[in-house]
Amino acid sequence: MASWITQIITDLGYVGIALLMLLEAVFPPIPSELIVPFAGFAAGEGTLNVFGVILAATLGSLIGMLPWYFVGRLFGLERVKWLADRIGRWFAFNADEIDYAARIFARWGKPIVLVGRLFPILRTLISVPAGLAKMNFLAFALFSAIGMLIWNSVLVGAGYLLHEHYHLVESWLDPLTWVVLIAVVGLYVFRLFTWRPNRASQKI
Repeated sequence: MASWITQIITDLGYVGIALLMLLEAVFPPIPSELIVPFAGFAAGEGTLNVFGVILAATLGSLIGMLPWYFVGRLFGLERVKWLADRIGRWFAFNADEIDYAARIFARWGKPIVLVGRLFPILRTLISVPAGLAKMNFLAFALFSAIGMLIWNSVLVGAGYLLHEHYHLVESWLDPLTWVVLIAVVGLYVFRLFTWRPNRASQKI
């Protein structure tokens, strides 16, 4: 599994990294923690530039969060919650979690857009209340980019440093990757089958 991810990143380069991160931003169950360190490995091999990898990952994440921001900005809270209770099953969240993200944004304001990028699921959901609050787009993009730049730098750096000791970690890295992937997929499947709408009966 580890070699497969690394091969894709090596074959597609920066475009592949950006596309993977875009997918991660649009589809929350895919964790960046499973993608970006392998881009760091590729940089460690010398096939990619480490700063280019960080920028590609950040750009992909930045583009991927735009649909969520504009959904919130264009549709409004009640319509977004209605949509969450119609199609949210496939994204592993419902209207209650939209409410939760909105409360977090209301309490902490713009800085949570930056900090929220460091946490799975929240890094996607926090874009919606930012759009609902009609947060200035340039400010939203800047705060998001800073948060994602920090997180991606940490993950790329970890992969880059581990590459120097790859012979020591190779034996357990691939099984560990499978464990993480199975855990993520298992959690997603669990959410898929236990998911319940909270406001499906409400009209917009």
